[in-house]
Amino acid sequence: MDVVLRKLGRKGGRIVAGRLLRAPRNGSVVVIEFPDGLHEYVTTPVKRVLRLAGNDVFFLQTANSCYRLEVRSGREVMLDSVAK
Repeated sequence: MDVVLRKLGRKGGRIVAGRLLRAPRNGSVVVIEFPDGLHEYVTTPVKRVLRLAGNDVFFLQTANSCYRLEVRSGREVMLDSVAK
């Protein structure tokens, strides 16, 4: 599933676009593969996942950062992982 991850903060955040390899769940890391297929972006362990009602937008709080995750494709897979 294709996603866009934006790190939130005062300085403005890094934007990562790619394929989600590991969905956000409490206690696990989020892994996004870059389009080149050679590199990955890995977050620290997730503490909290919040979904914006009616949209494919999620807010993630990790051990030391906050992120906005927008799903571009594969919506039903993402919803199943958050509902558990």
